[in-house]
Amino acid sequence: MKQMLFAATVVLAVSSLAAAAADYDPLTATTDITLPLELTVPDRDRDRVIPLLASLPKLSKPTPVILFSHGLGGSREGCGYLREHWAGRGYVAVFLQHPGSDASVWRDVPQRQRLQVMKQAASMENMQARVDDVAAVLDALAEWQQQAGHPLAGRLDLEHVGMSGHSFGARTTQAVAGQTGWPARDGPDNRIDAAVIFSPSAPRLRSAEAAFGSVTIPWLLMTGTDDVAPIGGATVASRLAVFPALPAGGKFELVLADGTHAAFTDGDGPRQEPRNPNHHRAIKAISTAFWDTYLKGDAEAKIWLTGDGPREVLEPADQWQTK
Repeated sequence: MKQMLFAATVVLAVSSLAAAAADYDPLTATTDITLPLELTVPDRDRDRVIPLLASLPKLSKPTPVILFSHGLGGSREGCGYLREHWAGRGYVAVFLQHPGSDASVWRDVPQRQRLQVMKQAASMENMQARVDDVAAVLDALAEWQQQAGHPLAGRLDLEHVGMSGHSFGARTTQAVAGQTGWPARDGPDNRIDAAVIFSPSAPRLRSAEAAFGSVTIPWLLMTGTDDVAPIGGATVASRLAVFPALPAGGKFELVLADGTHAAFTDGDGPRQEPRNPNHHRAIKAISTAFWDTYLKGDAEAKIWLTGDGPREVLEPADQWQTK
């Protein structure tokens, strides 16, 4: 009799959770957000200052943190649609700016010389600087959390940290979130719990399996069928090589049909191609469900993410897979 009652209770609990998950909507804001905070992290050991732009939910309790690394020639203002949406879903969204590979590289350079200076900025030296920037920012956040009077004091749940980035920022994210083969690192930054990677790429000088086979945390990859850029040499094939090389468990990939390299940014791309309005909708929804699953432990989000939820926001030609 007790076993029958237990089984009935389990069935009711599962049914109740499934019904709640049917109402889960990752596109709806759950809180108001603050005006963006402009902050800087002085890294005295490297004589370097890292600008930040942070948006916070208007909640009194500590909330999970998401860091974002911009692409080559970008800034902390880039991908503001993600910063605002994630903050509105209850995350402290901290967007980094990386000196030496940010907008300052090209801003005062004549148009005809910009491509060359951008190529020079896409160096291993700047790649290492970016990786070190992430560590410095995480160190600073831990200090600010305890610093009376700081606008982030008591606002950060640093036990649940996500890392994200686009293009050169995707490579930065890969490096700190589990990709092996970076000479100056002994391993991933263990303070990072999950990663969303826009326009990922496999290394050219070693196999994807060697680079990504040891990733232990959840990864969500997003790319497009036209996701190429004039700098870096990454091809669509190299972007698609990352997912098969990842070990199973908490791994996801979205490939947007006709998605270009600019699909994940705020702008329309170098040739001003019209943007597919559904791309940002899909990007926001699926990334949010991923964060809710792995940074908040939201069971409804997990059912949505691993079930039919993503297809509700995707177009028929978009490709979605999990393992």
